[in-house]
Amino acid sequence: MSIHNIRLEVMKLLEKDINTFVDDYLIPVEKIWQPTDLLPDSQNEAFFEDVKELREIAKDLPYDFWVVLVGDTITEEALPTYESWLMDVEGVDQMEEGGGNGWAKWVRNWTGEENRHGDTLNKYLYLSGRVNMREVEITTQHLINDGLDIGTGRDPYKNFVYTSFQELATYTSHNRVAQIAKQYGDKKLSKMCKLIAGDEMRHHTAYSEFIRRIFEVDPSEMMIAFQDMMKHKIVMPAHFLRESGQKIGEAFEQFSDSAQRLGVYTAQDYIDILQKLIEKWQIDKIGSLTAEAEKARDFLMKLPARMQRISERIVIPEEPHIFKWVQPALIK
Repeated sequence: MSIHNIRLEVMKLLEKDINTFVDDYLIPVEKIWQPTDLLPDSQNEAFFEDVKELREIAKDLPYDFWVVLVGDTITEEALPTYESWLMDVEGVDQMEEGGGNGWAKWVRNWTGEENRHGDTLNKYLYLSGRVNMREVEITTQHLINDGLDIGTGRDPYKNFVYTSFQELATYTSHNRVAQIAKQYGDKKLSKMCKLIAGDEMRHHTAYSEFIRRIFEVDPSEMMIAFQDMMKHKIVMPAHFLRESGQKIGEAFEQFSDSAQRLGVYTAQDYIDILQKLIEKWQIDKIGSLTAEAEKARDFLMKLPARMQRISERIVIPEEPHIFKWVQPALIK
């Protein structure tokens, strides 16, 4: 049987438990929090007073913080691209009678949860008065128009490695933003980001469980797929980020520099996430590997230390890049 057909068989095997995955790792629509629970209620008589309070508290947050919050928001707002990508993964069939197979159900339900994140942060940014929303909206539209290439192709094994890594990275970023917002006295924004981080952690747990189960039935190919993803490095979903008038990807490095300076998401976090995945999937203990997969395991086990040495040479600019999204005159 070809590698392609084996992957499809494994996806069908996992699909038998898709309803359990949905029940265990996602929250029913009627029970989960919604953006309106966390933002000033426009139907409330106190709406304008609540907005005024939000804007006053927001004035204390520093420049790099706003850059990171805008970048995180735009990343979350580009959700249509991520859903269409996942719907094209081998083993995911949205055309089956009854609304598609179990994997299509998972992708739709995951998308429904993720969609709330961009909605929440976008409304906060709009109400805060601290950013140029038109420029933010232009960047968001560009990011959706430009699509993405995360190096996985249609391979479900590689896609699950990517989502396992990426969901943990977004948990880290949103959780740190929540901590910083709290330090500056913005308890409501802190709560928003904390709840978003909680969603990301649940999603990470789900995708990493999919990988764990694949290792049980197809360990060698799963190991090689993991190695392939890490060899090419996990790129962030917003790696094509650009402002108006820029080329594709031109704004991503400056955004990443802001995140590094702020300590929200750093090169060290990348290494730590890789190490956590190696430990979670017990890469050192997996047996019945082919010679090629053994080499892949050896590469993965040595990679964190190798990356640690490289990260120590990284130099981040001290002064922030001035974005069209965030005008320094507004951040005082």
